This record gives sequence, structure tokens and C-alpha cells, in this order.
Amino acid sequence: MKRILFLLSVIAVMVLPMAGVSAAASDFSERVSGMAEITAVRVNSGSDKIRIVVDASKPVRYTTMTLKNPDRVIVDIQGAWLSAKVKREISVSSRFVNDIRIGQFNKNTVRLVVENKVGSSNYKIFPLKGGTVPGRVVLDFGNLSDSSKAVIAVPDVQKKPTPSTQGTTSPVTQPSVKPSDSPSSSNATSAPAAKPATKPESKPAAKPSAGEDIDGPAKDAAGTGTQTADAGKDTGSSNQSNAQPVITDDTDADIAALTGLKGRKITIDPGHGGNDSGAIGPTGVMEKSVTLRIANELRRLLVAEGATVYMTRTTDTEVSPKGANASDIEELQARCDVANNTKSDIFVSIHMDSFSSSAAKGTTGYYYSLGSQRSRDLADKVRQGVIDQIGTQSRGTQSSNFYVVKHTDMPATLVEVAFISNPQEEQLLNSEEGIQKAAQGIADGIADYFG
Repeated sequence: MKRILFLLSVIAVMVLPMAGVSAAASDFSERVSGMAEITAVRVNSGSDKIRIVVDASKPVRYTTMTLKNPDRVIVDIQGAWLSAKVKREISVSSRFVNDIRIGQFNKNTVRLVVENKVGSSNYKIFPLKGGTVPGRVVLDFGNLSDSSKAVIAVPDVQKKPTPSTQGTTSPVTQPSVKPSDSPSSSNATSAPAAKPATKPESKPAAKPSAGEDIDGPAKDAAGTGTQTADAGKDTGSSNQSNAQPVITDDTDADIAALTGLKGRKITIDPGHGGNDSGAIGPTGVMEKSVTLRIANELRRLLVAEGATVYMTRTTDTEVSPKGANASDIEELQARCDVANNTKSDIFVSIHMDSFSSSAAKGTTGYYYSLGSQRSRDLADKVRQGVIDQIGTQSRGTQSSNFYVVKHTDMPATLVEVAFISNPQEEQLLNSEEGIQKAAQGIADGIADYFG
């Protein structure tokens, strides 16, 4: 009997801490539900200024204030929690800023403290729209008089064919990027049949205690203000010609330098187009329309991060100069040619899947069966990015012999974003929210691939 009681006591000692851990995890999950996660603090220091970027998982609201002795700029990000992976103190070597610290001020507020050496007039705090991060708060310190708008030229590689003249190829022009400091205004299912080759970032003399400006109420606050960091919407016209420059107020070379996308050459291929509608959903939504809408939004996101983007098409048209008269192989090769001729770093072909059963659902990433590991990595990261954004079921990353991933000279993937034959997924991808999330997911995957 004593032995049994002893064993029971041992089990209790083992189980109770586990239960406590589980309860704590559950409590934490409930506490942060609906709040923005602060995922990173990035710093880019130059000769004229230093830029601090706070990344959040969703748009956030924040207030600002200043403290004296030493001079500090404080940003309180409301409705937010600080990820454990974020470094709490960042030492910088800059004539504009000393140390940067961030902490959980209270259960609903994350506080950023920047020890400032430029006075009260040579810094700005503003939200930044666009890009692959939903919410950003940006702090600039230093020389802020060199603001200019960035002009990104996204070249057209073919024109829409007309009855008298089929599409031709226009010359490739490289983008002109200038630094911009302008703030913005404020369950498993039956597998579908195989799809054909798819036409388819000096210490201060006296550092204030953490309790003074990170973990407790601020003292000697001089002025507050509230801003909203909003990802914003700027989809533009889906028929805008690539030959015209895309002017984006939110494009910033300094930010782009931190993302890994600056200077990358990316070819985006919206599947189908022109006389080829692709698959058609239960309510008549055409694959060619969804892929084009996602591609145009994806282009906007990538350009905002400093990438050079080439589109196989920007309107409802074929890509081959032969237009509707092109064979399937000629049309697919024309898409590969865009990437090969521009020596793109990666090629991403966007499609919607389809199956005879409306129950089929989910997202699949494809790469050439005899391709490189880099292609598989790209396919995997893009697929996961889409799933993270639109919440679809994962159908895995699979090898294939699709023409467009086989005949491109760089890492390439074909992503089946969702099933247009599935009523719920058709509805999702025919909505503005669905289009934006799908594009964001692909952009996230690309950014993750480049690291």
C-alpha cells in the first residue's frame, strides 16, 4: 500500500507542473488574442540619418512623448505584445542616437525608448504603408531634408495584341530608386487529377532605470500624439500598363535594404489569360481573372520593397506574340522567356486549382522534379506564406514537370493558391480581402526565401 501511495505521489509531482505549464500557455494565448505581435525592431544607420523600424503583425495605434535628462523619444504601441525573439536592448554607433530599448510597458502596451542626440526638431515618427509587413512604425533621426519620391519602372515585356497586330516585346528598363523619407498619411479530400502543363540595424552618461521609461509610467512627458500605422490599400488599376512607371509614396530604399528584396529581379506569371480562361468556379469566376488580380497586387508589394518586377502579363491577354494563334507550348515558352531574358532571380507562376469534386481544397507548391533545391525551397516558402495568410489546408510541396518551372533558368515555382472549384475558396479568392491576403502570402514567402 505504501508503495502504491508513493508511486501516486510521484505521478502527481510530475503531472501538476505540466498542467501548470498548459494553463499558463492557455492564459497567455487568451491574453494576447486579437492583439498585434511586435515581431522585430530593425535599424539602418547611415551618414545622414538613422532609421528604426518596428514591425507588427497587424496595423497598430501608438502615442509618442519626450523625456529629458537624457533626451529620449518614447513610442507607446497600444494593443500589442512583444515577441520573445525581439532583442530588448540595441546598442548603436550613431551621431544621432544612443541606445534603443523596447519592453512590455503593461499588458496592453509595448514601449520603445530611443535616446536621442538630435534635439526636438530633427526626427520624425510615422506609419509606413505597404510591403510584406502588415504594420510598421518608423522613426527617423538626423538629416531629414533629403526626401524624394521613389520612381520604380516596371518594364513591359509584351503588349496586348490587337486584331491587326499581335503583342510585341518592349525593351527592359531598370528601375530608378531614390531614398524617400516621406511619411504616409497617417481534412484530407480526394486528390485532384494531375493538372496539365499549365497553360496553366557611446553609451549615455546616465541611463535611466528601466522602471522609469519601459516598465512604468513616464515622467516629465512633453506632449503626446496619436497616430495609426495602417497597411493601407493601393491596388491601382489592373489594366495599368507595365511600360509606365509605378510611383509609390511608400517605397523607401532604406526600408528595402533591410528586407532582402532590394535589387532582386522577380518575374511574376499570372496563369492563363486571353482566350484561355483556365478553370472556372461554381459561380463563373475565371482562374485567369483571379491570378491577374493577385499578381498585380503582388507586384505592388514587391516594388514597395525595392524589387524589380517583371510581369508576363498585366492585362487579360496571351503572352506569346502570336496571341490566340500560339500553340500551348509557344504560349508557355513565351512566359519562360520573360524570366530568362531578364535574368530574373526567381520565377513565380500563380494559378488556381480545380477538381471534379467541389470538396477538394487547399494550397499546393510545385517545383520541377529535376530542379534545384533552391526551387524546392522557393515553392515551399511561397506555399507556406499563402497558407499563413488565407488559412487554407496544406497539400504540400510537390515535384512536377510543369513546363514553366522546367524551362526557366532560375529557381521557379508554380503555386496553386486554392481550389476555384471549391465554393468557399472561390468566394474567398474573388474578394478584395482574399486577393490581398494571397498576394501578401506569396510576398512573405518570397521575402522568407531571400532571407
